[in-house]
Amino acid sequence: MSEAVFATGPEELLDPETRQSLSGLEVMQGILEGRFPHPPICKVLGFRLSDVAYGRVRFEGAPGFDVCNPHGTVHGGWYGTLLDSAMACAFLTTLSDRSGYTTLEYKVNITRGIRLDTPVIAEGVVQHAGRRTGVATGKIVGTDNGRLYATGSTTCIVLHPD
Repeated sequence: MSEAVFATGPEELLDPETRQSLSGLEVMQGILEGRFPHPPICKVLGFRLSDVAYGRVRFEGAPGFDVCNPHGTVHGGWYGTLLDSAMACAFLTTLSDRSGYTTLEYKVNITRGIRLDTPVIAEGVVQHAGRRTGVATGKIVGTDNGRLYATGSTTCIVLHPD
């Protein structure tokens, strides 16, 4: 896998005109192939896209010190953001050009704590891709041990340009 390129400013984000000319799958494949930068949130929270297929997306990452809560453990928001990214981007791969989406709601179940710097995979899989909504599920597992750290589900709403 090639080294991830991260957007560092608005000029490096995928411009709306280009985005609207591509399907969601083409956008995600472009990020994976390095033709488009990873969104800035990936750099901030220490994860990157590692696999894309229609209806399925994987991110890899490891929580660093900067995502600790006051107890010195990985903040639940890190799990949530990683799962939201995987599940919503999986749904994005099902959208045609000129359509967008946003997360309507998501739920996360943390099954065990992730130690700092533990490499994990977050996978999102679409369960339903409709004209107005989409539903996906996700999980975070250890890359070395396969341990389940969290599961999630999301509902996304389709944003049509009209």
